[in-house]
Amino acid sequence: MPLTDLLAGETVEQKSREVTDWGAHIGWTIGTLLFIALLYWLMRRGWQRRATLHGELPAPQALPAETGSARLTLTGRYHASTTAGQWLDRVVAHGLGTRSQAELTLTEQGLSIVRPGAADFFVPASALRGARLDTGIAGKVLTQGGLLVITWQLGDQQLDSGFRADHPAEHHAWVKAINELSGGPADAAATHHQEGAR
Repeated sequence: MPLTDLLAGETVEQKSREVTDWGAHIGWTIGTLLFIALLYWLMRRGWQRRATLHGELPAPQALPAETGSARLTLTGRYHASTTAGQWLDRVVAHGLGTRSQAELTLTEQGLSIVRPGAADFFVPASALRGARLDTGIAGKVLTQGGLLVITWQLGDQQLDSGFRADHPAEHHAWVKAINELSGGPADAAATHHQEGAR
């Protein structure tokens, strides 16, 4: 048999082996799916653990039927709530860890947070502790002043909730209005996220 025929036959056989080696393909596919499933399971366990850690928190107050005339309104995104001063300690109990669109309304009675696709809640004026501009909260880092952080009391725990307005220039008016309504700025240090990142 000519040498060229032998070489051609080996090439065809090699290509056939590469195409029909289903065992390796199936093994890699199953391994990849198992790895993805493991990652998902670990993330779910972490989320459940956080919910257990903050399980003693009472549910936030539901939106009242009437809150009075609005001092300020804002549309944007709700990013997260964390333990006050601990920008990475996300609170997931009662849906407070769920990111969503948000509509905020500030009245003399308090702060209404409407979140399409997530639980709405109300922070009475007596529970507001202050507001500040910040750069980060629980997985979201922005430029200086890109985040409106509102500190409020839920049960025995103070929380920081982070919002990003569709028009961030509105943040300054919100900080001023909430600090006036609450009687002063938030006690939590404005640089807490930089300290936590070290």
